Amino acid sequence: MALTVGIDVGTGAVKTALFEINGDQINWIDKQTDRIRNREPFKLAEAAYDYLLEKHGYTRDDVDYMATTGDAESIPYSTGHFYSMTTHARGALYLNPDARSLMDIGALNGKAISMDEKGKVLKYKMTSQCASGSGQFLENIARYLGIGQDEIGGLSQQADDPEVVSGICAVLAETDVINMVSRSISAANILKGIHISMAARLVKLLKSLKVTEGVVMCTGGLALDSGLVLALNEAMAKNKLDMPVVSHEDSIYAGAIGAAIWGAFRHEKLMELENMAKAS
Repeated sequence: MALTVGIDVGTGAVKTALFEINGDQINWIDKQTDRIRNREPFKLAEAAYDYLLEKHGYTRDDVDYMATTGDAESIPYSTGHFYSMTTHARGALYLNPDARSLMDIGALNGKAISMDEKGKVLKYKMTSQCASGSGQFLENIARYLGIGQDEIGGLSQQADDPEVVSGICAVLAETDVINMVSRSISAANILKGIHISMAARLVKLLKSLKVTEGVVMCTGGLALDSGLVLALNEAMAKNKLDMPVVSHEDSIYAGAIGAAIWGAFRHEKLMELENMAKAS
């Protein structure tokens, strides 16, 4: 049995997951999310790490592998680091074994990733950093409209005449929104229009990967935006892609989950090499 921890440092939040893993038996013990909000991400990560261990009666010495992902590569007490595409793919598969592709929709960009039945990344495409298909852009618009992030999905689904914004540049898209507000376009129709634009970009990325089967999982900070998930399914139908786009209540932990699981795998391989060396 291996005790592993995955820490995913993103632009907006730090996600931490604690696991006990013995081969195919995976026990997710606990988890924690900390919004960064101008705080030091590495300090949040260290505090969450120690808190989860102490909560369950462990110390750092009990951890067999502490894996990082995202922007956490330089955390000094980690055992190893994994690329975010690798961890999100494995985490998505853990959350939904039928997943064969995913859309990782983060604060700065979106990614479409195809994978095999073991969570190995096959291909990927990502949006450019300045594009209007990111979580930070949507958060800025919600703040401008005076709407809480937890209200976005529900409001979007109330739209009756959505206004689609620029799908290329965040600056132009924000100008579009300002003009919409001046024309008394409702917040619901503005948000739905943004979701339609974001979904069109993300589904275009997925379509370029030529994925034809399995569930498409949403991960990242916007995975729980129900309005965006609906828009993604509508865009899939429009593009004649017969695959459901789904989310999970723990989708934001996909990176941390994948890091912990890959960490256990790497720990097992390292132990095998060590035992071989001792035997020779």
